[in-house]
Amino acid sequence: MESIQAWFRRLYDETGINLTIFYDPWDGLKYLKGIGLTIELAVLSVLLSLVVGVVGAWLQGVRFAPLRWLVYGYIQFFRNTPPLAQLYFFYFGLGALVPTTTNAFGLAEPILNNFQWAVIALSFFAGAFNVEIFRSGIEAVPHTTVEAARALGYSRLKSYIHIVLPLAIRICLPSLNNNLVNLVKTTAIAYAIAVPEALYVANQLWSDNLNVPEMMNVVLVTYLTLVGLFVFGVSRIERALHVPGYTPS
Repeated sequence: MESIQAWFRRLYDETGINLTIFYDPWDGLKYLKGIGLTIELAVLSVLLSLVVGVVGAWLQGVRFAPLRWLVYGYIQFFRNTPPLAQLYFFYFGLGALVPTTTNAFGLAEPILNNFQWAVIALSFFAGAFNVEIFRSGIEAVPHTTVEAARALGYSRLKSYIHIVLPLAIRICLPSLNNNLVNLVKTTAIAYAIAVPEALYVANQLWSDNLNVPEMMNVVLVTYLTLVGLFVFGVSRIERALHVPGYTPS
């Protein structure tokens, strides 16, 4: 480790390429924490957006028309507005209406912090697309399959959970994976409300060390690596869930 730090320090002395995260323990630890928060933000947003997608697709098929209209309005709102504007709407708009609590120092602070608002905003943003993706998968399930489930005594909810949804997921996995990959990249907008993820921490580091080009390249490689690992993982899941006749080749 010391030899690596010495090499990067010598690189800076000889060429001016200042990668402090590789030879300054404080900067390195700070950036690693930023990457960890980016991963946490991405994982939570992906999971919650999937829940929103599954529930929303189910509600689109209910007989109560006002509920279907509500889901439709939600989809149109989140699909037709920029994710950054949505983030500001949640954090500055709804955040101002949320009750506050008193911390250990006697100061008022909101119940939800900036990280939690980022998770909520990103989850609803991606969830709107997931609803439509799951809906397309559900509609592709043969109607005879649904009728067979009902003939066996399954209720609409149970047939949806145990039969329709598992088949629909296999059908819509390619589209779903694309949307989730886009969500992982979109987590970078949390920078705008001071969530200390990778991009935000990189901005602090290049402000202190005046190494903007170096840190921008580091951020690019960081996101390229994270997204690449995510794509690899979801592609393995897609192959594992492949069922001939249901999953597109």
